[in-house]
Amino acid sequence: MINTFDRLGSQAFSRMALLRLLVFCTLAACCVARSPPAPPLPPLPPALLLDPLSCNDSQVLAVAGFALQNINRDQKDGYMLSLSRVHDAWEHYQEDMGSLFYLTLDVLETGCHVLSKKAQKDCGPRTLHESVYGQCKAMFHINRPRRVLYLLAYNCTLRPVSQRKIQSMCPDCPFPVDLSAPSVLEAATESLAKFNRENPSKQYSLVKVTRATTQWVVGPAYSVDFLIKESPCTESQASCSLQSSDSAPVGFCHGSMVQGSVQVPALIRKKSVSVTCEFFESQAQVPGDDNTAATQESKKLPTADEAPQKNTAPTNSPSKTAPRGSVQHLPDLDVEKPEDSKEKSPVEAFPVQLDLTTNPQGDTLDVSFLYLGPEEKKLVVLPFPGTERRSTECPGPAEGTNPLILPP
Repeated sequence: MINTFDRLGSQAFSRMALLRLLVFCTLAACCVARSPPAPPLPPLPPALLLDPLSCNDSQVLAVAGFALQNINRDQKDGYMLSLSRVHDAWEHYQEDMGSLFYLTLDVLETGCHVLSKKAQKDCGPRTLHESVYGQCKAMFHINRPRRVLYLLAYNCTLRPVSQRKIQSMCPDCPFPVDLSAPSVLEAATESLAKFNRENPSKQYSLVKVTRATTQWVVGPAYSVDFLIKESPCTESQASCSLQSSDSAPVGFCHGSMVQGSVQVPALIRKKSVSVTCEFFESQAQVPGDDNTAATQESKKLPTADEAPQKNTAPTNSPSKTAPRGSVQHLPDLDVEKPEDSKEKSPVEAFPVQLDLTTNPQGDTLDVSFLYLGPEEKKLVVLPFPGTERRSTECPGPAEGTNPLILPP
């Protein structure tokens, strides 16, 4: 009898515990159901949509290489630029549109003319005393699944190395000279005349002198770079080398002229002239291949494993496909200073601006011409980020470590 009562009591206790648990769960569910919905999270400020990147990252270096290659390709005059280091890098990832990179690049001028279209790896920077350095800002769009590589916009500012500092370090080094100086023109024409004499099958005329330096050897010596074009004249027409023609530049020459010394009789010698020329490859382009979507270096697209496929997006409007950009050349920093402050170290500034929008919320830019299909494609473009915050891994290591050729 006692065991029976014990069993009944235990069962009753279990039922009461289960009932209490059921009541508690019901009350909890009611409380949750009656709780007001949480307010939606506010959208992130546009500046927080940009992710700072490491300037040493292999992908960042690859994108920087693509951007600089396209900057060089867009130029019609001057010298190709090489990458010294990535100064700053940001990425804005935009769902199915891929990424828009905001890059600040420290660059060095090479000895290769932009019309040569040489590979960047074949164009090294100049020696220190002839260096031209600066910064470029660039916006570069990558959509890996759609194999799009596109330079959206860029702006570069360059200046020559301080000749005052170079002369204090190396008094005998060559220094730049005015391109319009009579001796510079003489060196160019004498060099070209020598080339035409040694290559009589075709004659060439002078287009323009692009760079000139001078130094004292056994007399005044001049070194000149100049562009040439085909001349309609024959070898027998001595004055033809300076005649103009409508043809485009076809080659790039480096000439030098050393005049004999009249001050030291033992060193008296005749004028010495030397010249070397290289000719550009055909600049003809395949229609629809002028800096359009993903046709540039598609085989080297980072992290792309599939076989490259050429994008054949329509290019009916060249104004849409051409990147928006310019390269600005500043004078030697010492030239910008007043004479009475030459001994002080100037504060160097590189006024490189790149703003497709001033709207802090950003603006959309139609890039449908980069993509196949009728659907409209738009990128969100934000104001170019400043230096308020930056990755701790920026700037990256420099190609040239001399402080004379590194922007601040």
